[in-house]
Amino acid sequence: MHNSLKKRLLDFATGPYRPTGRFNYHWARGKLRGDPIFAALLNHPILPDGARILDLGCGRGLLAAWLLGAERLAAQGEWSDAPTPPAGLHFRGVELMEREAICGNQALQPLYGERVQLSGGDMREIELGDADVIAILDVLHYVPYAEQDRMLDKIRAALHTGGLFVTRVGNADGGLRFAFSQAVDACMSFAQGHRLERMWCRPLGEWMRALEARGFATEAVPMSNGTPFANVMLVSRVA
Repeated sequence: MHNSLKKRLLDFATGPYRPTGRFNYHWARGKLRGDPIFAALLNHPILPDGARILDLGCGRGLLAAWLLGAERLAAQGEWSDAPTPPAGLHFRGVELMEREAICGNQALQPLYGERVQLSGGDMREIELGDADVIAILDVLHYVPYAEQDRMLDKIRAALHTGGLFVTRVGNADGGLRFAFSQAVDACMSFAQGHRLERMWCRPLGEWMRALEARGFATEAVPMSNGTPFANVMLVSRVA
């Protein structure tokens, strides 16, 4: 994605957050501008048109804001890059910090209506329901290993053949980059009100084995471009 298009999309995606307050607006701009996973989800055409996406740990709904903003740009004929972004997506999000989900609804529902429905809740306790894509970005390592495994079991059970699970994790074999990632993650989590005793991370190979043991065909995509972190996006499809 070239810089001028990314800037235009950044404006489209974050504009709805202006009425929710300066902090929310600038948080959205900083996250969407600096985090490589958002551009990667458009550069790698993995999301099908019309997908029902369940975003666990959705925060303020930035994933929905970004992808729906891209759809709007394309519909207006302003998308000059290939591939064309997915159209007709619907988002259901669950966020432990309910105030963030409320903010996301206030920002996005006036524009997208029922295509975005965010709510407060614990991803470990909710019913996953029907989804074509389940996303957990930078959240899975906040829960202990046994609960991670139970979440992976729930996700696999919820997805039908061809269903997609997208997650981003830190690679615990990443050396100094991983250590720096952990320090930044701890600071950001504290700033958002999370009080974590620790984080439960795994080496990349262990993540891959856990997913493949559950019947996922998994691709690891490096996700540290332009950052000092040791992050990897795992794209797992039900065969």
